[in-house]
Amino acid sequence: MVKSPVHISKMTGKLDSLRSISTNTVTNRFCNNMHNAKAETICKVCYSHAMLNGFRKNCQASLQRNSDLLSKQLLSADELPVIKDKVFRFNAHGELLNMRHLLNIIAIVRHNPDTLFTLWTKRKDLINRLFKYELSEKPDNMILIFSNPKVSNIIPEHKMPKHFDKTFNNVLEHEAVPYQNCTGQQCKDCLLCYTHGTTPTIVEKVKAY
Repeated sequence: MVKSPVHISKMTGKLDSLRSISTNTVTNRFCNNMHNAKAETICKVCYSHAMLNGFRKNCQASLQRNSDLLSKQLLSADELPVIKDKVFRFNAHGELLNMRHLLNIIAIVRHNPDTLFTLWTKRKDLINRLFKYELSEKPDNMILIFSNPKVSNIIPEHKMPKHFDKTFNNVLEHEAVPYQNCTGQQCKDCLLCYTHGTTPTIVEKVKAY
């Protein structure tokens, strides 16, 4: 069996014990535009920018290889990684680069039907294009989470963007405290984001990096 060229990261900290296919935030035009925009968004305090420009700078090379590989061509069947994890994450670092990147993610999901995949993205434009032109329905083993860029603006379930299963929202520490359900625990002990049928509204307090 040919080893897939896709780099899989083993996560630490909050995401300890989970694995992810990610890309390089630092060279992502969308991420940089959001990070440097005048509007106040969660991207202003992006953990990935802080880590990849700091103590995780050595990770940029492998993440950049993923950026190039996943965004420039569609992977062949032999290039798709075989994943045995129960749950798996896309975009622990980085954001969707283009439609080829998204189509490669869908191919990986279909190639590994026994794993539940969760994709975080702010790119509603690409998700809408995917379902308009490329995909009639989402694979059963995939959860789409809209990563809300606006701080202190929880998206109610009835306003969740089309095609998404959940929203991930950030609030200041003193705001909406009873609704903060992603604070103080590791993902492996919670799995709200990695389970179908749980709350569609995830709320975390803003962290400083």
